[in-house]
Amino acid sequence: MRSPEVDPYVRVRRARVHNLRGVDVVLPRDALVAFTGVSGSGKSSLAFGTLYADSQRRYLESVAPYARRLLQQVETPDVDEVTGLPPAVALGQRRAVPSSRSSVGTVTAMSNYLRMLLSRAGRYPEGAAHLDSNAFSPNTVEGACPQCHGMGTLYEATEKSMVPDPGLSIRDGAIASWPGAWHGKNLRDILATLGYDIDIPWRDLPAEARQWILFTEERPVVTVRPQREAGRIQRSYEGIYTSAKDLVLRAFSESKSEARRKSAAQFLTTRTCPLCHGERLRPEALAVTFGGRTITELASLPLAELAEVLRPHASGDDAAAVLSRDLIARIEVPVELGLGYLSMSRESPTLSGGELQRLRLGTQLRSGLFGVVYVLDEPSAGLHPADTAALTSVLMRLRDSGNSVFLVEHDMDVVRQADWIVDVGPGAGTAGGHVLYSGPLDALREIQNSATRHYLFPDSVEPQHIPRKPTGALKLRNLTEHNLHALDVELPLGVLTVITGVSGSGKSTLLHAISRQATAESTIDRVVEVDQQPIGRTPRSNLATYTGLFDTVRKLFAATPAAKQRRYGAGRFSFNVAGGRCETCQGEGYVTVELLFLPSTYTPCPTCHGARYNPDTLEITYRDNNIAQVLDLTVDEATDFLSDTPAPHRALTTLQRVGLGYLRLGQPATELSGGEAQRVKLASELQRTKRAATLYLLDEPTTGLHPADTEVLVRQLHSLVDAGATVIIAEHDMTVAAKSDHIIDMGPGGGQDGGQVVAQGTPAKVARSPRSRTAPYLSAALARRAPLTTPAQA
Repeated sequence: MRSPEVDPYVRVRRARVHNLRGVDVVLPRDALVAFTGVSGSGKSSLAFGTLYADSQRRYLESVAPYARRLLQQVETPDVDEVTGLPPAVALGQRRAVPSSRSSVGTVTAMSNYLRMLLSRAGRYPEGAAHLDSNAFSPNTVEGACPQCHGMGTLYEATEKSMVPDPGLSIRDGAIASWPGAWHGKNLRDILATLGYDIDIPWRDLPAEARQWILFTEERPVVTVRPQREAGRIQRSYEGIYTSAKDLVLRAFSESKSEARRKSAAQFLTTRTCPLCHGERLRPEALAVTFGGRTITELASLPLAELAEVLRPHASGDDAAAVLSRDLIARIEVPVELGLGYLSMSRESPTLSGGELQRLRLGTQLRSGLFGVVYVLDEPSAGLHPADTAALTSVLMRLRDSGNSVFLVEHDMDVVRQADWIVDVGPGAGTAGGHVLYSGPLDALREIQNSATRHYLFPDSVEPQHIPRKPTGALKLRNLTEHNLHALDVELPLGVLTVITGVSGSGKSTLLHAISRQATAESTIDRVVEVDQQPIGRTPRSNLATYTGLFDTVRKLFAATPAAKQRRYGAGRFSFNVAGGRCETCQGEGYVTVELLFLPSTYTPCPTCHGARYNPDTLEITYRDNNIAQVLDLTVDEATDFLSDTPAPHRALTTLQRVGLGYLRLGQPATELSGGEAQRVKLASELQRTKRAATLYLLDEPTTGLHPADTEVLVRQLHSLVDAGATVIIAEHDMTVAAKSDHIIDMGPGGGQDGGQVVAQGTPAKVARSPRSRTAPYLSAALARRAPLTTPAQA
């Protein structure tokens, strides 16, 4: 029993994170709390940006300053007070830097128990020494294959891989693997100082010179006197030479930048390790078996199958039985969450955000923690409706173990199971940021300006979609990739097709295979994959630059009388080049502050205060707004502001049509969710006038979307089809599938149990299929009562 003087609620007072408008809210502890609202309404700002961030802030205040620098920190929330908040754990969908050494087994810690099983209960060759569990890990010195260091692959830098064109001189870039910019020039100047001829073709250099330049282990230090360039005098400096091989291998193995590693990999040759044959372990470890299988073979089995292999060994009191039972228990949770098709050896970078989050969720359920707040970001993302009930069961078990479970969620079936609803809105961006309702589910029915209530308590019937007739067919043969094995599929043209199926059934794989083969078909002029990859990897890329409307805006400013008088061209109004930008922050709008014993932090630029431009540039106005103020406009505001300028107005109205009117023009690309990035790309496609004979492919486009936003998106997809295009999407949302023209249902299960077409045809036909796990949910969606319009669309 909780002590009566302890307040059982978390209380937030005056939260102002992002678009939250001084929000006050009260939430129960030890409950399942769902945060709902349209995309961009502020629900994540409340759940993650306020509650989780404040919990972490308190924890970090109790940690020594030196230790804080080792922890990933979030920004301190702008809130007056949060009371009653226990320690919080965030289970989001963002992943850290991908590593081929991170796998399903390491993320869940199940690989530790499998190694222990092989160590203590494995069958050893006669006379072989007993091995510690570390000897079964390729990530340890004891276990890693000595030849490939546990990678399974040998990466080698050769003369041919690093110098692809020996007809070039060193000055002209013969050593393609060298870093760019100043570093490459530095290496060139050092070689010239050492007496090497950098102006003759590489092939004409003596063999011993080529060998030394590429592979030397020496690191000579020389005084470099750079050649005078463009009238600039450069001072001498001490330069250290490093071989091309060392530089490329170091970049590949040590860089934290995925792009840098990929760049380095193109200058390396790869081959399977001849000692371990790609299994990454020492021969001694690979000689030990359990149930007739090596640890590599066991780790390669789908989790559901691994559990069945272990089950016969799970009775009794010996080490094999105890460890098998423990491992089976750990496997059961991810299997219950619809992840039984994954294997322990599956690399983490190949997992979707939803898969990764559910694996961590299963691990937390086994942790035995209580009194914790779990903050989850759309745990249903990537889940087939058949798996949603199991997810809800796991969330309730976490709650029943004495924890509070706060989840940002768009799946109404999951929301209906919550004890408490926090609905944020009513709209997105500046039209949101208010808590419309906080309380038990049923009373939300009375909140008239809530977009969510219409989907939880539908009060009207939507007309059934009448499927279009195809204009032709695209026959693809022998599709083979992952769990697709020589699959033949016929795709109708001129219609909206939805690929359905349980998680891991092969939906995304089929989509990618279609993309690969459709490009060679004469019936298709263009194949466009509208994915959820970021529209830019740095804050310099934003909505305005990606859509191209910023080019027109800069020209408008350059055409003003004041700009002409000062001879300012369009380039003056770019924050990416010198001239008009603030030079203190180089147009970033913020500066990096290095703190002793703490990670670097960012603060608004002290010169431009975040405006990005210098004062002279900001003196030029267009319709009483300077360039920084225009970038700060939302899409909705900018649509009115530029209503009489055709090019940007067309771009802005298409962004509105896909439900992104709340985004700011200058909003950095790095701040956009995957779903938002996908809709920005879709908006760019909607601006095109020629859409006939174009094939559009989208992978789960409704991820991260409220049902109201999903309706907006689906209308745009249908408009593409009406203009003569073919649209194919992989999707779990049955309301989207019910409004399609054609369905291809994959399965019957996930992983190796999938990869087949279980049923296909109109939604009504697939809904009657006895083999399809999708059929009952599709049938319910076809009969479901749903609103014709929502307040945001009326």
